[in-house]
Amino acid sequence: MERQIFIYDTTLRDGTQREGISLSVDDKLKIAARLDEAGFHYIEGGYPGSNPKDVEFFSRIHELTLRHAKLVAFGSTRRPNAPTPDPNLTALTNVSTPCACIVGKSWLLHVDKVLGTTPEENLSMIADSVAYLKAAGREVIYDAEHFFDGYKDDPEYALATLRAAEKAGADWLVLCDTNGGALPNEVSAIVASVAEALPSARIGIHTHNDGELAVANTLAAVTAGARQVQGTINGYGERTGNANLCSIIPNLQLKMDLRCIDPDQLRHLTDLSHYVAEVANLVHDSHLPFVGASSFAHKAGLHVNAVLKNSRCYEHIPPELVGNRQRILVSELSGRSNVLVKAQEFGLDLSSQSVDVRHVLDTLKQLESEGFQFEAAEASFELLIRRLQPDYRPPFELVDLLVLVERRHGTGIVAEATVKIRVGETVYHTAAEGNGPVNALDAAIRKALLQFYPELANVHLVDYKVRVLDGNDGTGAVVRVSIETSNGKDRWGTVGSSANIIEASWLALADSLEYALLKSPRSAPVSIPYGTSVTRQ
Repeated sequence: MERQIFIYDTTLRDGTQREGISLSVDDKLKIAARLDEAGFHYIEGGYPGSNPKDVEFFSRIHELTLRHAKLVAFGSTRRPNAPTPDPNLTALTNVSTPCACIVGKSWLLHVDKVLGTTPEENLSMIADSVAYLKAAGREVIYDAEHFFDGYKDDPEYALATLRAAEKAGADWLVLCDTNGGALPNEVSAIVASVAEALPSARIGIHTHNDGELAVANTLAAVTAGARQVQGTINGYGERTGNANLCSIIPNLQLKMDLRCIDPDQLRHLTDLSHYVAEVANLVHDSHLPFVGASSFAHKAGLHVNAVLKNSRCYEHIPPELVGNRQRILVSELSGRSNVLVKAQEFGLDLSSQSVDVRHVLDTLKQLESEGFQFEAAEASFELLIRRLQPDYRPPFELVDLLVLVERRHGTGIVAEATVKIRVGETVYHTAAEGNGPVNALDAAIRKALLQFYPELANVHLVDYKVRVLDGNDGTGAVVRVSIETSNGKDRWGTVGSSANIIEASWLALADSLEYALLKSPRSAPVSIPYGTSVTRQ
């Protein structure tokens, strides 16, 4: 590889400015530890002068042993006409971090309208602040805020702000596209001009994604000479987000032959992406490049046929390089190859049963036309294939069900479900109440089946979603019910569809429990006398 690119993560500061994210101190410590394991060079921990949470974070950072990364405290230059140090700068030196990052103004619009000071005083603010931090023994990273807008407005003054920081001893000059509106050709040209004007400076890049160009602008800056890239995990950040390090790092390392982190660390990038989303209490975006579940998912039959012959046909990198995996999806767009691959994943060999494959495809497409969708319900699809095999016997069957919803005086709405379940030759009749009709149905089914399959006590629903497929039909519309179930170790998805939400729920619930029994080490039911009809209330 050619040159080293230094990775600067600001998830714990800029990333938390995303709407909907609020990290506790423990959350921030957990994420910092994982960023260090990922081999990042700088971790920006927050703004110690801004809030008690960040003060506590820096006071507890000794709980971590960082092996790769330098911890960075973030702040800004001193205030206009204030002494050096002012309280902001003092806060940066009161925390024991090896690095400090300060942001200063590069755009005369901000100098005049936001700071309300003169261009000369702004230059003094930058120089005084950098010099103070250097004298305190810190590595200083200077973030030139709104640099690209400032350069386009007045290139000489924008360069003067960088010269002030460099002369005062700044170790890095980071050019920021704070409004996120620059284009890659502009970024490339301006970074190249800075590199030519300040040949001894170490240049970094910090971009926002308002124009959906944060990653592209970062790569353009690196091509033009930047050696440090700033960004966040999953692109979290204010407004539409920051540059996504989960896309930047593999592009730099795998496409541009630049060294960022070790290849072994790169293979954990997908895990890191999911971990940060989980700690931030956000649903992981399955369509993120490189690390999303859909990044290497193939749905169309022609694509699947080609990718099975040579994955390079429809995959720009081997997914394993970033810790991801290839996925073959099934839908009405599927071909024979999709079904064969999924069957092999399920341990079923249909390669010599072309009639069965055709039958599976026809059944799949018919069900999808009725509202079923199997992309996120692979357990239901496996059951579909198995049920079409002549020797498959289901562990239970529904005989009857009745669901009542009643408004009772003094108690409000009450839901009750009654079911008859056949297991072998035994019919079990029981009822249960619940918090709504679907919950009552779930309780009644489990109450019946636990008599035969006690292992189902460990199986629980973890997600239940309903989607109306055609709102024009109003309350008579077909609905799709998607369920996610777990046994404490594994998770699986099932689906049901009907114009009746209770039937759709039953189909998805029954699949979730049947799949649990299919995967259970003990699949035989508890013995109950032949032909018994059991009633329980």
